[in-house]
Amino acid sequence: MKRFLNCNASDFEKMNGKELVESIASSEGRVLVCETIGNLQPMLGDVSNAELAAAMGADVILLNIFDVDNPVINGLPPVDKGNLIRKVKELTGRPVGINLEPKEQGVESSVEADSMWGITGGRLGTLENARKAVDMGVDFIVLTGNPGVGVTNRAIEETLAVYRKEFGDSIVLVAGKMHAAGILSEAGEKIITREDVKLFREAGADVILMPAPGTVPGITMEYIRGLVSCAHELGALTLTAIGTSQEGSDPATIRELALMCKMTGTDMHHLGDAGYGGMALPENILEYGKVIRGVRHTYHRMAASIRR
Repeated sequence: MKRFLNCNASDFEKMNGKELVESIASSEGRVLVCETIGNLQPMLGDVSNAELAAAMGADVILLNIFDVDNPVINGLPPVDKGNLIRKVKELTGRPVGINLEPKEQGVESSVEADSMWGITGGRLGTLENARKAVDMGVDFIVLTGNPGVGVTNRAIEETLAVYRKEFGDSIVLVAGKMHAAGILSEAGEKIITREDVKLFREAGADVILMPAPGTVPGITMEYIRGLVSCAHELGALTLTAIGTSQEGSDPATIRELALMCKMTGTDMHHLGDAGYGGMALPENILEYGKVIRGVRHTYHRMAASIRR
């Protein structure tokens, strides 16, 4: 399997989920995932945030607040809604995933959610929504929760099992939380535990998502290092995530977070969507990429967005 680090757009077109996971694993911790919000005004006006993120070195584009019933990605050329994700893949040359948010019946958020994050039917982690996403061409589905939405680890685990049975190895399934998502009983070190890692893997997760060290109170490099080792022992990859608006911090902070994530042994690195709004600061995407893979491979990733 060709390692992700050396892949061009044409290589990704040939891969199923299992092959994509193997390609990521072979890159030894040098794959950068950038989250973007399509229904906000793009930073460059008539160029989508997904394209800008790819141009700065993002390896994987993750669409947040993407409603499969009413999909919107501003900044793209005119395209049928059913082909929005395929158009993003065409323009960026990157694998593309979306977040879906599974809800546990009878469980609500412990905090008030900002209206921006308010859940809609097309964002829920249902099997119907996942089928729609796969039909649209997604490569990844990430089961997680936005701020104040009220997603529990139990809901993630149960949904994972359903998705794995339905889709097999055709797509990559990522599971976990980067903050409490409104469930204060699952805050701090309880956001994800070794037991959660084990349950997510048994339910079918290819990749376990967890907070990056230094982004959530109590989450240290040593703690995440232990969870990464646990996931690897179970045969899963890991994704350390910056989902606490620190993707909009100064470059010095970004470099420090990147190095700590690298030291945990993680396979993938995530930058959230809260720079100025809709994506991480472009300069921070570039800086993070240079920390985890150096200038040569970072610029190769930037060029690979158009090479076929």
